[in-house]
Amino acid sequence: MLVLDGVVKSFGGNRAVDGVSCSLAPGRITGLIGPNGAGKTTLFNLIAGAHRPTAGRITLDGRDITGLPPHRIFAAGLARTFQIPRPFAAMSVLENVMLAPGGQAGEAFWRNWLAGGSVAAQERQVRESALHWLDFVGLSALAAEPARVLSGGQRKLLELARVMVAQPRLVLLDEPGAGVNPALLDTIVDRIAALHRQGTSFLIIEHNMDLVASLCDPVLVMAQGRLLASGTPGDVLRDPQVVEAYLGATA
Repeated sequence: MLVLDGVVKSFGGNRAVDGVSCSLAPGRITGLIGPNGAGKTTLFNLIAGAHRPTAGRITLDGRDITGLPPHRIFAAGLARTFQIPRPFAAMSVLENVMLAPGGQAGEAFWRNWLAGGSVAAQERQVRESALHWLDFVGLSALAAEPARVLSGGQRKLLELARVMVAQPRLVLLDEPGAGVNPALLDTIVDRIAALHRQGTSFLIIEHNMDLVASLCDPVLVMAQGRLLASGTPGDVLRDPQVVEAYLGATA
């Protein structure tokens, strides 16, 4: 599904990502772990188009997406969430989800006059899909509320609904468990597992090892911009190099 071939990203002569090569198989939840500063978020940014690689190649389902802008990568079937969600606070929860699908006819203002019927029909379809995904993540009761009322965990669920309305094949989740209370964390884990059963693939950055162990297989480990190890959660967490680079004194 996703193949990284010698991907490098340099900033001021320093390699934040240093020759990463790996393949993500479809239908898997792959974990990406490593200490702070390991290059995990930079790698996400390279895959999703926020940064352009200094070297290397990234392909999605055989298509070269190296250096493409984020909207084109999104249209190709790859979506991402962020560690700190930033919804449009004054817009309703439902409106935030309805914004996600690209290429909506109503985005061209002239179509609202010349093809108003088709614009309205598409908007009804998008609304129905958005309501479905809000119900899926447990936020349907808050659909009409402004997004600013949501807690941190609810905002992460909103982000999940917002990416899923576009029906991506691969979703990059950046620390879905960070700052989330235990009850909502259980909901997030359950919803990711349900989406996986429905055929969605995931690449997840996460520091919560319980979440990684319960959801992810395989797990990739980064340190100092490089891919240090890969395997099952049990295997990588017993790897002496991982213990030294990632767990350190805690181990």
